[in-house]
Amino acid sequence: MCQHLHGHNYVAFITAEARNLDTLGRVIDFGVLKQVVGAWVDAAWDHGMILWKDDTEAIAAVESLPNQPKLFLLPENPTAENMAAFLKQKAQFLLSGRVEVTKVVLWETENCYAEV
Repeated sequence: MCQHLHGHNYVAFITAEARNLDTLGRVIDFGVLKQVVGAWVDAAWDHGMILWKDDTEAIAAVESLPNQPKLFLLPENPTAENMAAFLKQKAQFLLSGRVEVTKVVLWETENCYAEV
């Protein structure tokens, strides 16, 4: 675990599969992925602070700020691996009945990523 609060910028790649292609020959319209999953990412994670739900000291510190950032509490320590796993589950829930989300790759830097 890192000693000091700090932030990262991420890029996520989501892989979706379907048994059949739609009438236009696609698994899913990329616009739907962006609209559904992208909207969730924007609302929950973008321009915010992601903390482990049990990190009471960090949560209290952020909540004490006068202009506190958006706060998302992850059930696990917010490593790239845990965030990728959470995003995979969330994307599958959001896209259920449309596609199967088979992989999420979450890039933390241009040469460091987690894949689940």
